[in-house]
Amino acid sequence: MKYYPIAKPYITAKDKKSVLAVLDSDYLSLGPKISEFEKKFAKKLGVKYACAVSSGTAGLHLVMLACGLGAGDEVVTTPFSFVASANSILYVGAKPVFVDIDPLTYNINFDKIEEKITRKTKAILVVHIFGQPCEMDQIMKLAKKYKLQIIEDACESVCATYKGQPAGTFGQAGVFAFYPNKQMTTGEGGMIVTNNKKIYEICQSLKNQGRAENDQWLDHKYLGYNYRLDEMSCALGISQLAKLDFMIRERRKIAAWYNKILAPYSELIQAPSVAAGNTHTWFVYVIKIKNKKINRNLLIKKLKNIGVSTKPYLPSIHLFNFYKKLFGYKNGDFPISEEMSEYSLALPIYLGLTEQDCKYIIAKLLNEINRLNH
Repeated sequence: MKYYPIAKPYITAKDKKSVLAVLDSDYLSLGPKISEFEKKFAKKLGVKYACAVSSGTAGLHLVMLACGLGAGDEVVTTPFSFVASANSILYVGAKPVFVDIDPLTYNINFDKIEEKITRKTKAILVVHIFGQPCEMDQIMKLAKKYKLQIIEDACESVCATYKGQPAGTFGQAGVFAFYPNKQMTTGEGGMIVTNNKKIYEICQSLKNQGRAENDQWLDHKYLGYNYRLDEMSCALGISQLAKLDFMIRERRKIAAWYNKILAPYSELIQAPSVAAGNTHTWFVYVIKIKNKKINRNLLIKKLKNIGVSTKPYLPSIHLFNFYKKLFGYKNGDFPISEEMSEYSLALPIYLGLTEQDCKYIIAKLLNEINRLNH
């Protein structure tokens, strides 16, 4: 039986060689690779500064702190995201204020943001979901009108662009993540990008126990954290970054195959949409099952039994127990997000899939949908 995982990293002999070279060096942490990775990533994104950290979650936490957010502040964001985005707001004592999503792009619905802005609102945390950017022109206008900071969770959307500008480069700072299922990987790891020197310097200090650059070894300016990224991860990041354009092209090719194969079945399945002015880098390929009689979780189980891994993407954050307890959220509060959470399905996407593989996966998907529908 054929087996298709939902994702797998694209690791080459060159990647392995890069990591092994670090193991033969004198530095496993706080060595030359971290600054090399940061400089190359900043150049790739066209920003002044990049700060490598242990994860995208760590990056979001540090940016919240560097932007001065804290107790009593409100941050407008989306409930349709990986939980880390909203959690990072809670880490600093601020309150996430959710806004429902656009039914086609699954990004935050910019038309619904303004009604959620209060005198306590200090920032908008945009999440560029699944590999494509939000409607940044409208969001930037709102930020300017209400004097709000923009923080970008671009963890899923490295090198995706909105009107030619990369996701993560619009606001005060952007954050990327390099978990093994991402477009590029460092194992674990993340990157903060910014054009603001003060934000950069604070993040660089806070990730390393609060030490300022010119501090003595055990002299600490701030209450900091151990959010450093090790040299092996950075070496892998440098190697992965060198072939990122190629890896994204391959992901786009796979997504295009899926789109073509699914086109005749639009009554059954909603394929992903790419908004005008956007480029998509396909962290995941997420469809929506249109027939609400289909038990999506049972469909996932049936596909797994025949070797096709799929996943629900994503649960709505406001319906997690501790969010319901903290803020009193309930079913029906954000219906579009909730519908996506119930009927969405991520299909396998990774380098090495062929058009024939995509046809096979879709054929199996359609067979199981038809069986569950009878």
